[in-house]
Amino acid sequence: MESRSLVVVSAGLGQPSSTRLLADRLASAAADALRDRGVEVAVEVVELRDLARDLADHLVAHATSPALRAALDAVAGADGVVAVTPVFAASYSGLFKSFVDVLDRDALTGVPVVVGATAGTQRHSLVLEHAMRPLFAHLRALVLPTAVFAAPEDWGGGTGGSTDALGGRVDRAAGELAAAVAARPARRPHDPFEDAPSFADLLSGR
Repeated sequence: MESRSLVVVSAGLGQPSSTRLLADRLASAAADALRDRGVEVAVEVVELRDLARDLADHLVAHATSPALRAALDAVAGADGVVAVTPVFAASYSGLFKSFVDVLDRDALTGVPVVVGATAGTQRHSLVLEHAMRPLFAHLRALVLPTAVFAAPEDWGGGTGGSTDALGGRVDRAAGELAAAVAARPARRPHDPFEDAPSFADLLSGR
């Protein structure tokens, strides 16, 4: 069976977090859709809340902690990415942008990405189009057509209304991600030493 990796980047600050809840729903639906296509999938979560101090240290002192390096490497080796942020000041959060700022500029080139956002009101839903989509387009990612926004009313109990609408958006976005990931060959994790000459070549003078 083929295998792919999905990385979930969640910038939620609370515990529990609606941002993380949306990210998990997208990742779970995408993983199910990939398995339906005969593709095994490993899902890894990058919780930015746990990396806040590491990101600050990196930006100020250029110090990269092992935890931050592992997160950056996970994104750089992902076959698909789910990226979800809370809305702050009508845009993505500063924590989310800080992580994007320290990514390698080529880390997401051509990688399928589903973007999502959460906020306290539906009035912020256009953040996905005026902020999130251009950000990942700048990184040359393959930003998928369906972006998913969730406000408090989307998490209501019962059936019908916005709850069903959110489920439909999640399923559609997850299907797009699964199709894009399955259509691409698996990414090989980048080895920074792959271009280094061998000791045999050095000793032979080549």
